[in-house]
Amino acid sequence: MKKNIHMPGKRKQAIARATLREGKGLVTINGQYLENYSNPLLRLRISEPLLLAGDSTKNLDIAVSVRGGGVNGQADAVRLAMARALVVQDSKLKKVFDEYDRLLLVADVRRKEVRKPNDSKARAKRQKSYR
Repeated sequence: MKKNIHMPGKRKQAIARATLREGKGLVTINGQYLENYSNPLLRLRISEPLLLAGDSTKNLDIAVSVRGGGVNGQADAVRLAMARALVVQDSKLKKVFDEYDRLLLVADVRRKEVRKPNDSKARAKRQKSYR
């Protein structure tokens, strides 16, 4: 691998940028090692592309910066950015990722529904009072 690989990932309001470079197999998210990041469930979700890629990530460092959104949206954005970067580095992983979970390669385009005028929430209706 000669150059660094930069790939973005988005989920809801969260935007992640992953950088892949040669190294010792370290994964950092906003400067924190993956082992110390967030809660165990989200750590497992983020590490899925690394587990599927296997030993090919042992000599790669992945640095991810993520902003916006909540913890779940950020975790999914990080996961998507890392998986995309790994596919650019090794195109054989595309089939593996696609069979496991399509959302590893394709962004989930669902967004928050907009609030309608004169209502409190997107789907809520005004209450009627028959007086």
